[in-house]
Amino acid sequence: MDVNAAVAAVAAIAGVCTGVFAMLAFRWSEREQARPTRSSLHTEAVLPPGVDTVLSVLRSSAVVLDEADAVVKASSAAYALGLVRGGRLAVEPMLKMARDTRRDGEIRQVELDLPRRGTGRGEALAVSARVAPLGSRLVLLLVEDLTEARRIEAVRRDFVANVSHELKTPVGALSLLSEAVMDASDDPEAVERFAGRMQTEATRLTNLVQELIDLSRVQNDNPLEDSEPVRVDELVAEAIDRCRQAAGVKQITMATGGTADLHVWGNRGQLAAALGNLVENAVNYSPARTRVGIAGRRVAAPGGDMIEIAVTDQGIGISDKDKDRIFERFYRVDPARSRATGGTGLGLAIVKHVAASHGGEVTVWSAEGQGSTFTLRLPEAASARERAEARRLERERAGGALREPAEFDDGDPDDDGDDVHRTGPGPDRPAAADLADSDDLVDADTPDDPAYGSPYGAGDGPVPPYGVSHRTPTKPRGLPRGTHRTPHDSTDHHPDPAPEVLP
Repeated sequence: MDVNAAVAAVAAIAGVCTGVFAMLAFRWSEREQARPTRSSLHTEAVLPPGVDTVLSVLRSSAVVLDEADAVVKASSAAYALGLVRGGRLAVEPMLKMARDTRRDGEIRQVELDLPRRGTGRGEALAVSARVAPLGSRLVLLLVEDLTEARRIEAVRRDFVANVSHELKTPVGALSLLSEAVMDASDDPEAVERFAGRMQTEATRLTNLVQELIDLSRVQNDNPLEDSEPVRVDELVAEAIDRCRQAAGVKQITMATGGTADLHVWGNRGQLAAALGNLVENAVNYSPARTRVGIAGRRVAAPGGDMIEIAVTDQGIGISDKDKDRIFERFYRVDPARSRATGGTGLGLAIVKHVAASHGGEVTVWSAEGQGSTFTLRLPEAASARERAEARRLERERAGGALREPAEFDDGDPDDDGDDVHRTGPGPDRPAAADLADSDDLVDADTPDDPAYGSPYGAGDGPVPPYGVSHRTPTKPRGLPRGTHRTPHDSTDHHPDPAPEVLP
């Protein structure tokens, strides 16, 4: 009996001890859970009410820091800019601002240039950073990316400066020449000479003003409001007519092919101006006794068939550093040569905007000393018309026939999520160059020639398929038109007499 009592007493004591221990462990656990830790400070719970919602709608990159400079909250944009790495603020000047603001409570702002992540080219992001206290323990950092705004402002300044310079040159020349005419009033030959130069400068000024008007028009108008099916061979014929005299003086052969039965959908005037600018540039920048080829083809695309019109020359070519800028307003690869040929530096900018407003693009391939190929890519008429009708019906169903603004950029090709031009695929010539430079194209000699504006010659069959060219790899481009090749023999044979040239 005594043994049983002793066992019961021991069990009771053990139970009491276990209960006390469990109670102590429970209270210790509650105390530990209530104690703030570094990880708990990183949760949204420590933010004042409503702050998280406000930060989520801000366009600026947002970072919230605690007393230990650890990141409590950071937006996805902050990570994208590289502001936060490993849970810490990675930009030392911003971190110093945050510490100073935490110490004295003053709002601070600074503009910085941050290196781009992953480019490896030393490019910088322009940002504006503002730091303010958030409650008694936290600091809020807001960072705004100013890169695009600065680029647009730089483009605007350059545009104003370039327009002023381009207008000043002919106006100043006219002023000096008019004084020279007055001084030489007794010398008829001198007056005639100065008057001729005045006419040249006046023509240059007129062309510049007209191209500024054209550029403004294509930027502000929606060409799809006045669109129609346009035959590509007619556009090509019009472009050749525009450059016929200049090509004849330099004995440049104009050749066409593959444009029959191709139609694009758009504003005829704008499309003719764009293609005319490309052909005119090809003639102006080609040496004498060379060849300019214009070819077209239809290509399949996810949203509908596209029409490609390639203009290939055998000119001086474009360097890699200039390819990225040739579509900027007033940019010239060779300013002296451009002025000698009457160029204003606006032609390719007009081409770019026309292509963009028609839902297309312009691409360029070029190699110095070999020549260039510019390819205008536009929606095929039937596909574009169907898309335009679908958009119209969607607008009507939405309850309004609001005009759809054309989408443009500001002339810098580096922006660009929606850039409308691009350079060619590496060192290899694109397929567009092959047919436009093919020796089997038809020379567009005179408007009465049966081959004029058509890919078929008098008595000849159709030209080879777009992109087919049987060319000896080691032989330079631009061989005379009379040099024939066969698909199975790349050796040149049976050369004809010298190639025909424009009258």
